Amino acid sequence: MKNTPEPLLGRISTTGHALCAAILTAALLAPCAAQYKAAPAPVMLANVYHTGVDLRSYWVSEKYDGVRGYWDGKQLLTRGGEAVAAPLWFTAGWPSTPMDGELWAGRGRFSQAVSTVRRQTPDDAAWHGMRFMVFDLPAQPGAFDARLPILQDTIDRLGLPWVQMVKQVHIKDERALYALMRKVVGDGGEGVVLHRGASLYRAARYDDLLKLKPFDDAEARVTGYMQGRGKHAGRVGALLVEAADGRRFDWAPA
Repeated sequence: MKNTPEPLLGRISTTGHALCAAILTAALLAPCAAQYKAAPAPVMLANVYHTGVDLRSYWVSEKYDGVRGYWDGKQLLTRGGEAVAAPLWFTAGWPSTPMDGELWAGRGRFSQAVSTVRRQTPDDAAWHGMRFMVFDLPAQPGAFDARLPILQDTIDRLGLPWVQMVKQVHIKDERALYALMRKVVGDGGEGVVLHRGASLYRAARYDDLLKLKPFDDAEARVTGYMQGRGKHAGRVGALLVEAADGRRFDWAPA
């Protein structure tokens, strides 16, 4: 067993979902994080969707199953603040203003995205299959409604096929919201995200940003990991986690 020097916070699916994005990302990026303790990127975080929300005031978009990417105007970082070793061509010409998005390899390719992002020496061929799906401009003042057209203009001026703006739509009621979520999931997506149009960008977790997926999550702290065996030798075999109620167990993706 090999323990990470600092506990990492992730999320585990209580329904045994095959790929729990945040927690698996934390584990696979652990070798990089072990070298130093990076300050987390100042990103806006989502709460879980709940009834009673005024859906007319929210934009809705697909929740991409990739790795959170934060461009600080000079370098590309993970949500945890670790530098991403992307090829120079991937970020060439990017603006000096921060961009928040998802490093995405396509639906159903979460493990491919994580593998590509965690490499200290970039795999050029793998990065040609990646996209940066941008959903916000953290340093841009004003409400999300006002940031969206500026974001669209920023992406249009970049003119790079691997940097795309996340499509945002309005929905009329909860029935339409769940119908959209089911369609996204049926097409291989993870779920949907709701972003309140009047919200300012704040590096915190609150109801101006909500997520809706067809399974539940629970907080769990990653305290270490076990090496894989057999064909998985040299890889992470299972995560050692501690639940909020103190229970400790090992978990591996199904």
